[in-house]
This record gives sequence, C-alpha cells and structure tokens, in this order.
Amino acid sequence: ALEPPGLDPTTGAAAAIAEVVQYNILETLTKINVDGSVTPLLAESWEISPDLKTYTFKLRKGVKFQNGEPFNASTVKFAFDRAGGEKSTNKDKRTFANLSTQVVDEHTVVIINKEIDPDLPFVLGQATAAIVEPKSADGNATKPIGTGPYKLDNWAKGSSITLSKWEGFRAPAVAKINKVTFRFISDTAAQAAAVLSGDVDVFTRIGTRAVPQFRNNPQYQTILAGSRAKTILSINNKKKPLDDVRVRRAILAAIDRKAFIEGAADGLGVPIGSHYVPGAAGYVDTTGINPFDIEKAKKLLAEAGVKTPLELRMTLPPPPYARQGGEVIVAQLAKIGINVKIQNVEWAQWLSGTYTNKDYDLSIISHVEPFDLGNYAKPDYYWGYQSKAFDALFDKIKSTGNAAERNKLLGEAQKLLATDAANGFLYQPQFPTVAKKNVKGLWKENPIFVNDLSALSWG
Repeated sequence: ALEPPGLDPTTGAAAAIAEVVQYNILETLTKINVDGSVTPLLAESWEISPDLKTYTFKLRKGVKFQNGEPFNASTVKFAFDRAGGEKSTNKDKRTFANLSTQVVDEHTVVIINKEIDPDLPFVLGQATAAIVEPKSADGNATKPIGTGPYKLDNWAKGSSITLSKWEGFRAPAVAKINKVTFRFISDTAAQAAAVLSGDVDVFTRIGTRAVPQFRNNPQYQTILAGSRAKTILSINNKKKPLDDVRVRRAILAAIDRKAFIEGAADGLGVPIGSHYVPGAAGYVDTTGINPFDIEKAKKLLAEAGVKTPLELRMTLPPPPYARQGGEVIVAQLAKIGINVKIQNVEWAQWLSGTYTNKDYDLSIISHVEPFDLGNYAKPDYYWGYQSKAFDALFDKIKSTGNAAERNKLLGEAQKLLATDAANGFLYQPQFPTVAKKNVKGLWKENPIFVNDLSALSWG
C-alpha cells in the first residue's frame, strides 16, 4: 500500500522499507520466522552468558556483500556502532547505544548489553539491525548493498521497485523467483483491480474492503494474518488542551471501538485498551479503563474547562484504515462537541510533518513493531508523552530476567498508559493478503512486516 521513503531501514522509521529490503537485499544476524521463532541467518549460532548480558555470535563464513566486500566480525561491529552512534537516526538507537560490540576474530563477535533483554535475538532479526557494509552504507537509502539473495534493479519513484536474483549469493538455489516487482497502490479499489486484472500476483496488507470479492473466488487465496500491530489514534500530548489527561480521557470515552473497527477495518480487528495486543507476553485486557461513555466524555471536557466546540486537526496517512477510520472518529467526537478537521497527507509528508516535526493534533496510524512499548519512554517521540512513573517502570522491565516478574511489570505498564490516556488505543488489526492460488510460501502470520521473497515459489 505504501512506497518506502528510502531503502535503508537503519536510518528510516517506515515499516514499508523492511517490506522491500529485509531478508531480500539486507540481512541480519538472526532471522525471525513466520511463527515468531528466531533462527540463525548471518550468525551460525550464539551463546548467552549466565547473567544474560553477553552474547557470543559465531558468524557464517564465505559471505560477501553485493559490492564484493567480505562480511565478517568487523562489519558487524561497524553496523551496530553506527546504529547506536551519536549521528544515528535508527529508530532503535537506544537499543544499539546500550550494546558494546567486540571483535574476537574474523568470524566471532561478542555483544555486551548494558541491560538484560531476553528479546535481543529477536531484535537483532529486525530490519533496524541489518548488517551494512562500511563503504556503501551511506548510499543505502537509494542503492542498498547487502548480503541477501536479491539486489536492487530499478526504482521508478512513485510507481515501483524491481529486485532481481543476485547470482553471487552464497546459496544460489535459495531464491526460486528471478525477478520481483513491488508496485505501490494505496487506493483499495485500485488494489483490487490490479489483482483481478492479473497485473499483481500478491497483495500483502490489501485494503480490508477488497477482501469479500476474493474470499469465495477459487482463483485466489485469502490469508488473514494476526500481528503485533496496534492501530491507535495518536494524540499530541504537548498541544493544549490535549496536554490535560481529562481531555484525552474524554476523547477515548467518546470512541466506540467496535464501531471504529467496523468502519475502518470492516470488522477485521480486536479492540485494545493500551499499546499492547492479545497474544503478546504479559498482555492484560485494559479495554475497561476507558470504556465508551458519551456522558462521561462530556463531563470530563467540562471539568477540564474546555469550551465547546473544540476545534482539532487530524492528519491522516494514505492507508485505507486511516482514511476510513478518520471519518468514524470525526462523527464520534462531534457528539461531544469536538470538531475535527481532516488533513489527508501522503506517506512522506506524514513522516516529515507528523512523525518528525510533531505538527499535528490527532492522527491514525498502525504501529507494527512487536516490542515498541519503549517508545513511551522516549521524551522526544512524536506523541510527546512524558511520565517519570512509566520511565521507571520501563527501566525495571528492561532489567528483569525473570519471565513471570517481567510479565507482571508489563501488565502494570499497559495499565499506566491506559490510565494516562497516552493515546487513543483502538484495535489489533488482522492484515489480509490476497494472491493467485498458485503462489506458495506466503507468510500466514505477521510477527514482523517483511516479504520474504526466497520463501516464495510458483506451485
């Protein structure tokens, strides 16, 4: 649905980058599989010290980058030092800043983490941990150079990106398809038309309104994949009167989540009450903390001294759930005297204006990273939430090795975000993929958002 703003996932935050390059052009030490398990990729194996802070990785031998440079322990050190360095714009910069990477020999690297993080092998399989090559790293946004089975052929801006099988890959039989073109189509009707006409073989995360026409058609397969994504109404906590918790709670009380899921995602979602989803470790149901209650919403606004009508601006990126969902929010908030003006923007504008410059009141966006509670501990993150209590709780979570204790703390963190109405927590989406019947190897779940091209073949 979205064109990536660049092709370097270690410098840009958009999930659309990984959907093109991750495991295809760029690779990581570990690989996250469809079931969420983690297996070796550029690392052959790893050992974890008893204190859970030191990881020793044995690296795969005989691996080269697409520019002919060798992959070794020094490139791993370069990649992680760069990701955690002062000039880094990596969205997981905090994670990498806590790592010190030591070269033992050409094929052995030791990573020491300041904190205990049981999820580190998973984190090192995400696109932000891609191993980049020193000579080409600065050009990766337009000409990514990696160790993967595919290389960039062509990027027709605004239209498509073409990858072709890289003949120099260490295991040539891995990639079964010689050429793959990613096309970018954000409008749901156009997405469906492209698949029905045969122009597109696979559409991942297609607009939910397109699904019914493929469901009973024997020429196509429809996959409804679960995910760790959280679709939220982002609230700019720094803007008046949104800096008042009563106003944020009023907004949440005015939202009927079930009606929102019907309107935005055609029913394909599960309500959430915090920035966490069912199925994730330590999940607690917080939907009862800010239930739908119009009278309570009006009362809260009055308590906060807000004179209605209150005028707010909602900035919406292109995905159908945001554009469809925006109309639902406008109608729901109007009932409590909040007039919301919609501003539709393109993806690049959303990333620069909303995400980077924080120029917005409200927005609707799906946060798709599996482990992103920590964004609420970042003082300069785009929603501007700041809480000493949450920061202290999150520090505890990061340094707790015991799973049961950690899950208890995760539950407390979820409740705190719900009580603070840090954002409007809406639903966990089910993302539909439609494809021709004979495409094999499509992921049935989305633990992370990638299109693993080497898994695909024609049946």
